[in-house]
Amino acid sequence: MKPEEMQDLARAMEKVPGLKGIDMRDVRRLARLLHDHPEIGSIELKGFFGTGVVMSRTNQGAGAAPQWAPPPQPAPVPAAAEAPPAAAPAAPAASSLKEVKSPMVGTFYSQPEPGAEPYVRPGSRIADGQTVCIIEAMKIMNEIEAEFSGVVREVCVEDASPVEYGQVLYRVDPNG
Repeated sequence: MKPEEMQDLARAMEKVPGLKGIDMRDVRRLARLLHDHPEIGSIELKGFFGTGVVMSRTNQGAGAAPQWAPPPQPAPVPAAAEAPPAAAPAAPAASSLKEVKSPMVGTFYSQPEPGAEPYVRPGSRIADGQTVCIIEAMKIMNEIEAEFSGVVREVCVEDASPVEYGQVLYRVDPNG
């Protein structure tokens, strides 16, 4: 094919919806749309050859802007001087708890389907390889499995809420 023919073909392809590359102006316009319309939860822009951009609202407040911050970090462990009174039941030290973290960005579901029992609750014993939740990403339901066994001490995410990569989902006592 001659260079002139290739340029003509490229110009023709630019006019076909969905065949152009992703333009930063499009991304900015969509970010503004997401900001201005709180009823929109997420926007996906697909470009040529499988390229794409997904923007999701990570907070649920009205009129809230999309979150571009890193995932929240766990609260620091209080010093021994700030320990609760001795009358309170002693929980395992936070440093002894292992964390089950989200391997992807998506929506957290604690049960296999609406109305069903959650996979795990605080006090549930889990085994290595056991499904502990589902994270929906790009309309695909991904079963998340425990990488160790123990007793769930804390569920850190509410059902049907958005999660970020690396966000703590559960805290588990491996010695429980």
